Amino acid sequence: MTQVSSQRYLCLLLGLFVLPYAKCIWPEPAASHHGNSTVWLSPQLKVSYQDDCSDSPQNWDWPYRQLQKLLSNEPPLRFECGPLDENSSNILDIAVQRTLSQIVKTTYTPWKFHPRGAYFEPDPSSTSRQWITRITFTKTDDVQLRSLSEEGYILDLADIEGECMIRYTAIVGALRALSTFSQLFYLHSNANSGIYTSQAPLHIVDDARFPHRGLNLDIARNWIPPVAVKQTIEGMFLAKLNKLHLHASDSQSWPLEISSLPELAQKGAYHPFQVWTVADLEDVQRYGQEHGIEVYLEVDMPGHTTSIGHAFPELITAADERPWDKYALEPPAGQLKLNSSAVTRFLETLLADTLPRTLPFGSLFHFGGDELNLNAYALDDTVNSSSRAVLKPLLQAFFDHVLAIAEEHKVTPILWEEMILDWDLFLPKSTIIQTWRSTSALSKVLAKGHRALFGSNSHWYLDCGHGTFLDPEPSKGNETSVQPPYEDYCSPYKSWRHVYSYDPLKGIPNEDRHLILGGEVHLWGELTDSISLHGMLWPRAAAAGEVMWSGPRGKVDEETTRRLADLRERLVGIGIAAMPVAMEWCLRSVGGCTL
Repeated sequence: MTQVSSQRYLCLLLGLFVLPYAKCIWPEPAASHHGNSTVWLSPQLKVSYQDDCSDSPQNWDWPYRQLQKLLSNEPPLRFECGPLDENSSNILDIAVQRTLSQIVKTTYTPWKFHPRGAYFEPDPSSTSRQWITRITFTKTDDVQLRSLSEEGYILDLADIEGECMIRYTAIVGALRALSTFSQLFYLHSNANSGIYTSQAPLHIVDDARFPHRGLNLDIARNWIPPVAVKQTIEGMFLAKLNKLHLHASDSQSWPLEISSLPELAQKGAYHPFQVWTVADLEDVQRYGQEHGIEVYLEVDMPGHTTSIGHAFPELITAADERPWDKYALEPPAGQLKLNSSAVTRFLETLLADTLPRTLPFGSLFHFGGDELNLNAYALDDTVNSSSRAVLKPLLQAFFDHVLAIAEEHKVTPILWEEMILDWDLFLPKSTIIQTWRSTSALSKVLAKGHRALFGSNSHWYLDCGHGTFLDPEPSKGNETSVQPPYEDYCSPYKSWRHVYSYDPLKGIPNEDRHLILGGEVHLWGELTDSISLHGMLWPRAAAAGEVMWSGPRGKVDEETTRRLADLRERLVGIGIAAMPVAMEWCLRSVGGCTL
């Protein structure tokens, strides 16, 4: 019998009465209804693509033995279809292959969500199994899809032997549907019994609340290799995050190879092995594209640029000047000179190299603009002043030139909030402003008519609460500011529940909300490297993901915990070392850990 109910009710109901465990999807779909019948993935599963503009659907057989071949790194199967362009077709085949192989590979049985000894799985000896024999993708302008964005989709799963139908208007919508599809299934614990879901029939109509749902990842302060970022993209796909903002350079290191300026990475990276080559970046951006994720760069300027000085010392003022806290918010000090023709030529060369290479993978590029230190410019031989009145017109000219280059290359620029709120620069309305200090900052940016991103450090700074990276200066004795308990500036730790409770729309006038593109959750890298990366990110980044996909959620409840814990198990299943969401006893004992 089909039940129409919220996923929240379903999760708790199943836990209380130990019914077959049905999937509680993360992030929560916009609308869904489902039953409690069990269907199994057929060993002779077929995949087909249908375009409403074409009369020729293409069938693609996918028995499990072919999955095993895929996992053995044999060349992937292809299917071509109708008027779909070759790049989109390739993205869809890769995504289908990846999703089906992960469903098999993760071998996820949800025993953690049931009391000890409970039998929650369907009977594997049943002779009346219902099979999913076909997945049909239909690109359509169906009236039900016309009100949805390009990321919207409709997914229907039959409860009798038949098919799963996925309808969408753009390839990215099909990718979001595949993310949902991958969360529906479990491996039966009986060897070779198969893969099943117990919530058929299922109907989902889903779409994103915000078009920009990002993760800002610092790859400059500590070494984060491309392979770790690709694994991050896999986690983002499950959480329906769609923008990966790589903070690719900072004062501490320049890990990014620039072909026209080879000395930058040769001298500015921590080590010759700690460099993202041109090929590395392209590979990661293409991998993101295959997952429906735009990977874009931030090259911060004019602050946070000391590492440029290892190759081009004449471009930097106050380079590693001491005491560093007079000239920077963190060591080492140093900023691009503000009135230097050499800096202008350098930036022209840098951007002429970088922008055309990244543009095929998306239009966004972040030019920084945060945390500018005035004292550093008193040491700048092209400025010789720390006065705002002197610096503001120079800063305006600096960004006028940079943004003109962005416009020439048809790049959509992003800047941090300081350039418009602290410096009151005139910026083209095409410039997206990224806020980070507070909801009030977001409100002020919107009032100026700019499109904006949210992500307050009060809720979405995932690096906070791990303590300072600084040591006490011995000569200062008890006067040092580095004192027990050695907290960082943004303590306390932002738990996943705190991340989830963030409401970026609170206090924002309705008439300004259309300018909010979305947001980003942030992981700065002072105390994160590739070893700790995924524990720092997950599942907290996924909590932010639901806020951005489904809209602000308000308070956490037990259903939320169980849904996120289920996603965490799937992340672990694909090799991502996500932190636990809850104690296992709590997951096995519905209502046992509420207070």
